[in-house]
Amino acid sequence: MSDFTLDNSHNYFDVLKELGNIGAGNATTALSQMLGCKVDMKVPQVKLLEFKEIGEAMGGEEQLMAGVYVMVAGDIAGSMMFLLEKKAAHSLVAKLMMTEPNLEDDFSEMEWSALKEIGNIIVSSYLNSLATMTNMKIVSSVPDLTIDMAGALLSVPAIHFGEMGDKMLLIETRFLDEVDIEGYFILIPDLESYDRILTTLGM
Repeated sequence: MSDFTLDNSHNYFDVLKELGNIGAGNATTALSQMLGCKVDMKVPQVKLLEFKEIGEAMGGEEQLMAGVYVMVAGDIAGSMMFLLEKKAAHSLVAKLMMTEPNLEDDFSEMEWSALKEIGNIIVSSYLNSLATMTNMKIVSSVPDLTIDMAGALLSVPAIHFGEMGDKMLLIETRFLDEVDIEGYFILIPDLESYDRILTTLGM
């Protein structure tokens, strides 16, 4: 077992913030290419939070959100989530499909497929940038897409949270195009994986 712990007071957090910034930037580039238009990104807010604080940081546990969840394997183990508000998800899908967003109805089968692909590309591009920076092999599972309240979506990573320690990394990103879209990455490698990541970066 690793004796590594996450702590805001160490240089570890600065390195994790940089990983978050580069990963989110890579995801923004992938999103821009997919939508065929320029997408800007505000500087991501990277926070190290207790699990119980994550829901409130995303606007409250009752907020309706779309969540893409993947398991991560290879040289590191864990999982990753990308979440965004349901209305923002409708806007992204409409942009991709060149239709008017319908913010009230549920997603059609075609819209659901498009949203899943958007989430998959965003998460994959983030993980690819992490793999490139660390020279690690990182493999992700087929993405699982769910629409639910934030609290319910977070119950999935909560199952694995006990293996992590008492904090996890939340990366809040704003994508700016015709609409202002706020997205959240939650990176959940186990502690030994954090240790490996930081060791490859010379920490």
